[in-house]
Amino acid sequence: MSERIPAIILGAGGCVGGELLRLLAVHPNLELAAAVSESRAGQPIGETFAHLSQGYIGVDFIDPDTWISKLEDGGKLAMFSAAPHGASAAMIATALDVTGEKGMEVHVVDSSADFRYVNQGVYEGIYDTRHGAPNLLPQFACAVPEHLENPGVPHIGHPGCFATASLLASVPLARSGLTDGHFFVSGITGSTGSGQKPQPGTHHPVRHSNLYAYKPLAHRHAPEIAGLSSLASGNDINVHFVPHSGPFTRGIHVTLQAKATAPVSEKTLREVYADAYANAPFVELVTGTPRVKDVVASNLCKIGVATDGDSIVVMSVIDNLVKGAAGGAVQWMNRLWGLPETAGLTAAAPGWT
Repeated sequence: MSERIPAIILGAGGCVGGELLRLLAVHPNLELAAAVSESRAGQPIGETFAHLSQGYIGVDFIDPDTWISKLEDGGKLAMFSAAPHGASAAMIATALDVTGEKGMEVHVVDSSADFRYVNQGVYEGIYDTRHGAPNLLPQFACAVPEHLENPGVPHIGHPGCFATASLLASVPLARSGLTDGHFFVSGITGSTGSGQKPQPGTHHPVRHSNLYAYKPLAHRHAPEIAGLSSLASGNDINVHFVPHSGPFTRGIHVTLQAKATAPVSEKTLREVYADAYANAPFVELVTGTPRVKDVVASNLCKIGVATDGDSIVVMSVIDNLVKGAAGGAVQWMNRLWGLPETAGLTAAAPGWT
């Protein structure tokens, strides 16, 4: 496919927005039409993201009220949302109304939590806010691309970064029937997972050379991981999740532990994951233990496994901003438009990060 599909990014001024801009700058089929940001409208992209200055010379962020004027009636549009939880749904609804009036063919991938739950009440209970567009929920599916071949709907709600790493570890095991369905997940994330705005938990003197858990067994990603694992596997899954803040900028390391219903060999467990991801271009099963530095700035997930009798360990590492957000969103957008799934996502990542 040689045509160029216009792409917009809602909420383009944050960390995920910056990664989407980086990926779109080299995408062979998607071309940035508007980087939408109310707080940065009129400012050059290179002023907010200095590392992107050469990729977007003379390109400014645009106001939410004026970006639509840049699009032609009846065309195609790839719409990414990197807007915050609780705000994204309403922004998407407004954009879909306007693009609908212009007769455009649109696919949306939302990186917020607003379309991760089928049930409006469940979402509102977890995030303690009213849903911004409950009428759109039936038009969205939520899964990592590796676990849902055909969403059957036009739009995608991308799982969270912790959820992405955990789902890639949990779903093959959940489908295998080897365990009792209780998964104990410990995850460590880099500081970019907290977003662009400085917060006490991402302040450098606190984060540097430090490691600490937060919201143990009470984090809002736990029901997301459990629900999506159950949905993808068809089995009831219980998730006991303890997140940690790590002393690095990018990346997630997840360790999942489970009890097998009978002793299982490492060879058998490796076969489960090798079969599950045989056709998944961005998931690699490694020998030994995966390392965060091997995936930073890439769309890869590397998985390692270990067993000891009836004890199972699965380790999963991703870049939280790429595979866990922007890269996974581009991967989904490729799928929705019938593009090669790897388009724009195979550039070599930097080493020694």
